[in-house]
Amino acid sequence: MQIRSRAGLAAGVLAALLLTPPNALAGPTVTVRVEGAAGTLLERTRVTLPDTPPPVASCPAHTPAAAIDIATGGNWDRQAFTQTILGETHKFDDSDYWAEWLDRGGGYKRGGGICTDVLKAGDEVVMLVDRSPAPSFAPTVFPLAVEGLPAQVRVGSAITVTVVEYRSATGNTGEGDRTPVAGATVGAGSASATTGADGRATLTLAQRGAIAVKATRAGNAASGAETVIVGDVAGSPARPDTTAPLAAIDGIRSGRRFARRRAPRELHGTASADASGLWAVKIRLTRRLGSTCWYFSGTRERFLERTCGKRYAFKVSDQPSWSYLLPARLPRGRYVLDTYAIDNAFNRGPTQTVRFRVR
Repeated sequence: MQIRSRAGLAAGVLAALLLTPPNALAGPTVTVRVEGAAGTLLERTRVTLPDTPPPVASCPAHTPAAAIDIATGGNWDRQAFTQTILGETHKFDDSDYWAEWLDRGGGYKRGGGICTDVLKAGDEVVMLVDRSPAPSFAPTVFPLAVEGLPAQVRVGSAITVTVVEYRSATGNTGEGDRTPVAGATVGAGSASATTGADGRATLTLAQRGAIAVKATRAGNAASGAETVIVGDVAGSPARPDTTAPLAAIDGIRSGRRFARRRAPRELHGTASADASGLWAVKIRLTRRLGSTCWYFSGTRERFLERTCGKRYAFKVSDQPSWSYLLPARLPRGRYVLDTYAIDNAFNRGPTQTVRFRVR
């Protein structure tokens, strides 16, 4: 594997990503976050729900299942009682499972089911890994939240925030008692601090720009990233970065057919400049030949056979131009290549997809 930077920006291709088919997205706009057992799998991602049901049996439109499906690009098991999200599986082997929490504006509460709850504009869905061991089977993992963060501050200023968790005694729908927590680590760029008994922590922000602030604590699900703008003057810049970067694939158009000897080996593309800077450009590559499917593992640097429909993305760059060198030219098959970008304010851009074939 080799990752290289390339110059240039495919502006025309990126502009095309902004076009949305009429009436394709007509439901509420919500956010989705996925907290895995060892860390965040998907930071807060804004999605607009269609008025059509998600591809989950007997699941209606405007439910958390629909939001999860769009936010993950379909990378989950699409089950009402889900076990796998973004490649991470929890099926109660160690009392572990995916728990649903909702924030409808008053703090996080236990959800009633991803095919049961109906979302409204502004709602947030959090899927986190909980453990409910016998004999009580009570939940033990609760979500954190950061409170009191200003929208913008002068560089070098000290800020004090409060970290709270939302506890659920039994796991019943609607439970979520706000409780300040001690011993949580609050990270904000190069600054960090630990909360005291009152849940408060003070940080000095010496790094300019849009800074993501996040709280973590052993035994809790991490907080969603909140953004503070740090500048030379408290009033400038005026607002947090809420614009997602756009990513594009260069050199391969959808529908193209390659001879084996001319099949792609180097994948490359671009991402738009971003006020917060790029955190990651990610790609997904899947292959299908007959009824057998594979996905390319960025960790193992080879194709792994998997159930058709499973797709896993991996980071290839944090620069406006990206390049990924495969171990060899692609073998015969049908391919789907996706790319998307995430900035340092954790805005995730839309996915660009190309489909091609190697004969």
